[in-house]
Formats: sequence, C-alpha cells, structure tokens
Amino acid sequence: MAWHWIAPEWGTPDVWRFEEYKPPAPGQGEVTIRVHAAGVNPADAKHVAAERPGVRLPVAIGYEVSGEIAAIGPDTEIGSGPASVGDDVLAFRVSGGYATELTIPAEKAFHKPSTLSHPEAANLLLTGTTAAEMLAVTRVAAGETVLLHAASGAVGASVLQQAALIGARVIGTASPARADEVRRFGGIPVAYGDELADRIRAAMADAGIDRIDAALDAVGTDEAVTTSLEFVPDRSRVVTIVAAGAATAEGFAAIAGSMPASAVFRDDARARLIELAGRGDLVVPVARTYPLSEAQAAHRSLSEGHPGGALALIP
Repeated sequence: MAWHWIAPEWGTPDVWRFEEYKPPAPGQGEVTIRVHAAGVNPADAKHVAAERPGVRLPVAIGYEVSGEIAAIGPDTEIGSGPASVGDDVLAFRVSGGYATELTIPAEKAFHKPSTLSHPEAANLLLTGTTAAEMLAVTRVAAGETVLLHAASGAVGASVLQQAALIGARVIGTASPARADEVRRFGGIPVAYGDELADRIRAAMADAGIDRIDAALDAVGTDEAVTTSLEFVPDRSRVVTIVAAGAATAEGFAAIAGSMPASAVFRDDARARLIELAGRGDLVVPVARTYPLSEAQAAHRSLSEGHPGGALALIP
C-alpha cells in the first residue's frame, strides 16, 4: 500500500486528506514510480480551490515528482527511451504526485540527470517549461532586454537563466531582500512598489539600456501589468501567467499549463530543459524540504510569499 494526498472537496489545502491507497499495477505504456521528492507549486492548490468543469472529486494532488521506477509495464519505454526497474526518473504533468508511489503514463517519465538531487529534479519542469514558454511567446532574442516581474521567484529564477542562455538581459522586480537572488542569475534587480517605473528607468540608464523589448509577469499585480504596458507598447510582447483577466481586457497574452497550446509547448520543451539542467546550465534553487505528511504546512509557507527557492515534499 502507498499514501497520497487528495482534495475530497473544493477549497484550501486545509481540507486535503492524507490517505492510504493502492496504486494500480502498470500496464503497457505505464510505469509505477517510487517517489523520492514531489515538487510544490502554487498550481497544486489553485487547481482544487474551486470547482472546475470536467474534474471530479476527490482529486489527487501534485503535478511533478522525482524518484525511481518501481515497476514497468510490458513492452514499455519512458519518454527518454528504454528503462528498467530501479532507474531514477523525473516526471511532469502527472496526476497525484504528492504520494509515496504512483502509476503514470510512461511517456511522462524521463531519466533523471545524476547531477540533480531528487528535490531539484522534482522542481525543474513546471517552472522551467513555464519560463521557456514566456520567453518563446514574447519572441525574446539575443541582445534584447526583458522586464520580468517576480524575478526572485521559482519561475523568475528559471526565466533569468534561460534568458541569459539566449543572450538577453533582464531587469527583474523583487523585494530589496531578494535582490541578490536576481543578481545571482545575471539579472538587474529593481525593487517593486511605489514609483517602480522611475526605478526601472534609472536602472536602464545605469546599464546603458535604451528600451525594453518584452515584459513577463509572474506576479499578477496591477503594478506589474501597468508597468509592463507602459514600457512595452507592443501587446504581443507582453505575457502573464497570473493576470488572465487583465490580459483579456488589455489585449496581451496569458498562458497556463491547462491551455492546449501551452501543454503542447511544455511537453516539447521537457527534454531540452533536462539536458540543460544535466550539464549545469539550468540550476533549481531549493529553499526547503518538508516531510510528505506536511504538505499543508508547505503550502502555508508558499502562500506567505517567496520562500527563497523551490519547496519539495519528501516521503
């Protein structure tokens, strides 16, 4: 028997339950993963906060894991090729990752680079593919400058690193206490808050930057939307992962993993991001781990603000 977290009703993590269950044996095209770490993401709670069409309760929680193959179906390969019981893997866009074991479609599992710990691997792909899509939909290119809101968060850290690999510069908003995290990955930190636009202009002048080419919003505040549109008049080069309502009203892009086009992009991006992480070109900062049984406490920490890196649950 195994254990997993479920949402028996719609609401906050306070209503979740940690229950014993029996994962199904893997059939052809499936693998069972013994979980060593589960990534903790805001979407885990957001997607069970209120009723969603086509989703039935109870809902198993968690989208991203790292662990080892405990069983593999007949005539089955994983997303990265042939695999055997005992192989270390990571998996993304799964259902029910907050578990000690789970059975998933084999194509969602990829061999874990030995250079990544399980908590790092369990937090690589949701943030990494989100960051990659934000840069792609705004067509960021070498030599350009990006304005990034929430630059010290988990998605922000991945954007900073992937933008640097493209050859783009990033001005990133963050709290003064988190400025060094923005600098760590090559960004130019600017404190959010009143008179943000003036501080952005000052940072541009100091760095010899004459324009901002694209704006990426990972926080969703009115301030982030307003300054993005002020500095980037071309709405096709502004994107948000939070403020979908403002995007519709103002005519700029909003993306989410639940959107079909986003899902296709993110699935296609997995192998490349794993390769980058494996050779050390994409780092996953991990702030803290929690026992799997303390998933609710992990989400309380996440809801209180940027924890300084990714969080992981350890069975």
